[in-house]
Amino acid sequence: MDVAAGPGATARLFAADYDVTVDGVELGEAGVRRARALTAEAGLAAKVRFHVGDAERIPLPAGVFDAAVRECAFCTFPDKTATAGEFARVLRPGGRVGITDVTVAEGGLPKELTTLAAWVACIADARPLAEYAAILDRTRVAHDPHRGPRRGFAADDRRDRARLRLLRMTAPERLCEVGVDVGAVSSYLALAKQAVADGQLGYALLVAQKPS
Repeated sequence: MDVAAGPGATARLFAADYDVTVDGVELGEAGVRRARALTAEAGLAAKVRFHVGDAERIPLPAGVFDAAVRECAFCTFPDKTATAGEFARVLRPGGRVGITDVTVAEGGLPKELTTLAAWVACIADARPLAEYAAILDRTRVAHDPHRGPRRGFAADDRRDRARLRLLRMTAPERLCEVGVDVGAVSSYLALAKQAVADGQLGYALLVAQKPS
């Protein structure tokens, strides 16, 4: 299962490279339609399915998945404990969770990186790696402290700059309606880059397992 699957690239990658069936869950209907269309074009519709659903209330049965993955979105979920609980619910005994996400130092972020505009860069509600692990531990999936190396942030800096360009072209009015100054987002990316250099922001892989 791929939660917050977006256009489905990760789900298709798993299906193609590992010969598994994958269920992707995405909040928006438009996103699910796009993921289904791209998957059909790739000839993988028989192996990859997409569902409209909330990560905090996953519309899939309990105890049926061998693995669940979540890329760069756990930090944006309002109720992280509920989401982790859903991972535990849908996994079979012995099933694994893999999460890659933004992490912050124990001291937290500068106030400038916790505002609404900072959500565009997916950093406003990032947590320390130990806190992510504790959330999983409380919901019957125990993290593996020997796995989950921190890795570079450069790829995500490029991704966020691309996202900013797309937002400028397609959605400035909608962002303004909810109080986001699109022109100011680039300054948040600069602040985020400095936070990485200062050791306040990082990126990590966290692996956990539901008890057998």
